[in-house]
Amino acid sequence: MTPDKNEQGKVLLQVARTAIADALRLPTEPAAIDVHNIWLSKPGATFVTLTQQGELRGCIGSLQALYPLIDDVTNNAVSAALHDPRFNPLTVTELGAVEIEISLLSELEPLNCATEADALRQLRPAIDGVVFECGPYRSTFLPQVWESLPQPRQFLAQLKLKARLPQDFWAGNVQLSRYTVTKWREADFCKESVHG
Repeated sequence: MTPDKNEQGKVLLQVARTAIADALRLPTEPAAIDVHNIWLSKPGATFVTLTQQGELRGCIGSLQALYPLIDDVTNNAVSAALHDPRFNPLTVTELGAVEIEISLLSELEPLNCATEADALRQLRPAIDGVVFECGPYRSTFLPQVWESLPQPRQFLAQLKLKARLPQDFWAGNVQLSRYTVTKWREADFCKESVHG
């Protein structure tokens, strides 16, 4: 049986934090998680985002559900902490100050857009995560990025820059896909225990 969304979030956040602590060779309590739980063994695509004092500290994820959910979260948590090329590896002393957020992705939905104007009309601010692809160039933004880039034109321009292309770039072979996420942040559960 699949637990409710809150319980899923608590379990996945615990999996992520334990995986990072293990990778940093810190002693950890054995997780009280039934790894044979069916929902954890089903394929899942996740992104694990680490923040420190509200600033990004690492973010790595999967766009397609190829591995069991528990493995996907474990691998992405360790990669976000130690292997995000934008940051130095997380240190033992930083772990306590890091907040973890997990985004569970829906399946990708290709958008049919011949022009950039078509694409901009189809984007749903604050709802869609977007994957941009053109030949070897690829990038994605989670739906959370709309908070800092609320205009579709600006969002798409930054997505192209992330793919190492000019922000005014467009070509006939551009492919866009969108997805939604279910997300959980450790801070939400801290608030819940304080106010609940």
